[in-house]
Amino acid sequence: MFLKLLNTPLSKIIYNNDNLPEKLFRLGIKSVSDILSFYPRDWENRSSVVPLKNFKGNSVCTVVKVIAREFMGYGPSKAMKVYIEDDTAQAALLCFNLSKRPWLEKTLLVDSKHQVFGKFEIKKGELQSSSFKTSLVTSKNYGKILPVYPLTSGLKQNQIRNVSSTVIKKYINDLNDELPASLIDKYKLLSKKDAIREIHYPSSMEEIEKAKNTLIYEELFYLEMTVIKRAIERKKKQNISFSSNNEKQEITKLQKQLLERLPFPLTKGQTESVMQINGDMALQTPMARLLQGDVGSGKTLVSFLAALNAIEKGGQAAVMAPTELLARQHAENAARLLEPIGINIAFLTGNVKSKGRRELLKNLKAGMIDIIVGTHALFSKDVEYKNLKLAVIDEQHRFGVTQRSLIMAKGTDTGLLMMSATPIPRTLSLTVFGDMDVSVIKDMPPGRKPVVTHLAKESNEKKVYDFVRKELEKGRQAYFVYPLIESDDEKSGIKDAVSMAQKLSGEVFKGYKTALIHSKISEDEKKKIMDDFRKGEIKILAATSVVEVGVDVPNAACMVIENAQCFGLSALHQLRGRVGRGQEQSYCFLIYSDELTEDGKTRLKVMLESNDGFVIAEEDLRLRGPGLITGTVQSGYLVLGIANPIRDMDTLVRARQDALSILENDPDLLLENNRVIAKVLEEAPPFSGIVF
Repeated sequence: MFLKLLNTPLSKIIYNNDNLPEKLFRLGIKSVSDILSFYPRDWENRSSVVPLKNFKGNSVCTVVKVIAREFMGYGPSKAMKVYIEDDTAQAALLCFNLSKRPWLEKTLLVDSKHQVFGKFEIKKGELQSSSFKTSLVTSKNYGKILPVYPLTSGLKQNQIRNVSSTVIKKYINDLNDELPASLIDKYKLLSKKDAIREIHYPSSMEEIEKAKNTLIYEELFYLEMTVIKRAIERKKKQNISFSSNNEKQEITKLQKQLLERLPFPLTKGQTESVMQINGDMALQTPMARLLQGDVGSGKTLVSFLAALNAIEKGGQAAVMAPTELLARQHAENAARLLEPIGINIAFLTGNVKSKGRRELLKNLKAGMIDIIVGTHALFSKDVEYKNLKLAVIDEQHRFGVTQRSLIMAKGTDTGLLMMSATPIPRTLSLTVFGDMDVSVIKDMPPGRKPVVTHLAKESNEKKVYDFVRKELEKGRQAYFVYPLIESDDEKSGIKDAVSMAQKLSGEVFKGYKTALIHSKISEDEKKKIMDDFRKGEIKILAATSVVEVGVDVPNAACMVIENAQCFGLSALHQLRGRVGRGQEQSYCFLIYSDELTEDGKTRLKVMLESNDGFVIAEEDLRLRGPGLITGTVQSGYLVLGIANPIRDMDTLVRARQDALSILENDPDLLLENNRVIAKVLEEAPPFSGIVF
């Protein structure tokens, strides 16, 4: 039987002891299969002796004798100090809150022997521990490796251990292998039942690693198998091979007209992406493509060229951005580049007034608008298109699955082009967006100089201000970005945009016009501020991360990010990308708290050492974990229990190669060796994304 088929409710196996089933339910544990796949987060190794004298850097695990004890306090505050010894040293156990742990007083009796497991340190001239666990040498847990599970309020380790132990003993022999024998042999994996047994109650630390390797590979294999099968099904509809690229198409007439007007040639990455998109749009099945590229790599221009292809085929295109600031910039760029070749552009957000909105929607429905640029308003109920053939979604990770589907529903057979300046590794992108093709722009437009990045402690910020002043004297401009709009806690040490804008204009940079911009400012005011900043009338822009996207001011030379430790690496890279957009050298200063931890400094050093958004994004994923990449959680998502696609990237690559090889040789999984795969997939829920 497969693990997922063991649907017997736990309530039929365990007694309703202290509301135990309800507590387990809060952890998502309802059935036998749930508890078997609820893997430990760590293990306590009580099988190897670590004597008291070896306490430094280790968890002590030794058999001790209680030689004395003394009590302190009374009632609820009563505590006990227990003196112990093994063959190497003496120590003291500090037992606080005895009223809540009465068993300690009853079991830690003078002359009794116990196995002690815990962290010890020298305090007040003696070796002691207040964080320890004990068991009698006659206990069933003596000398074993015990699982440490994630817990919830009111749930104890012993309770969940007892449940998992009971279930394993009762059902472990019912489990069948869920991988083909050929793969188990190829990677020397454990059988399913041995992997489950060893992950929960291992016979050795080495067997834990074998169990983890088995279960991680199995999860990633079925993730890739599911993703690739979906992609193959889509390719079949397009009547093309999954393993081959679309036949690249030449540029269209409208695209050629735009390219002839540009003062620069496309980069190699842009050209290849346009050809791949044209190939998709030549097929009968609608395009579904992800365009990845670093900040400033020219993704927007590629999307305009894709829109021209849709227009030439008699359709319309919608370009959707997450913020009005970014949408407005796209609309202005589209108008500047495309209106001279006869393309009608419109701009729509929730702030477009009723009279103008009615006229715009009338023209859109009549087909008089070729490209409409906007925010979420593009899929409002009253918005109708004559023939929407292409939906472009910029900063796709800021939109959920539902939002993307709503814009697609506005047309028939509408192609989808999603763009992201927060790239993820190619293998992971092929997994997360498995039913999409992926284009990558790795190169940057020629002539741009990499932004020089500096790290600075908050106590050294005056040096940063002095440097920025020299750039302002040269006629350049600067951004100052803060994590908060306003701060309610002056003691937090976190600076805010409102108060700092006043300080910059009134104290630090007197004589230089400073403006403030953040999300609570009206869109009309934002537009005026940004227009004045682009014109050079405003020299310093104090802001929150609202300027992370959609701001292109070539004369801006300095990006100063204060309390930089409060931002993610990808956000810092996006902000840094607001400068360096002209021909002159630009600079980014990351000012961090003097009390920043070494781990925090390590994160910021990634920014110091690389200008490559792909490298930074991968490191960001490694440090913070992948999270939910695809958007809104919905039923049918595949949840990974033990695998981490970033940490286990090598395994992910192998699993993808194995899945591809099997499906290329046996697409219907009819061979005897592959029937187990077909059976597992038959029992799997509908797949519509991935959560890890």
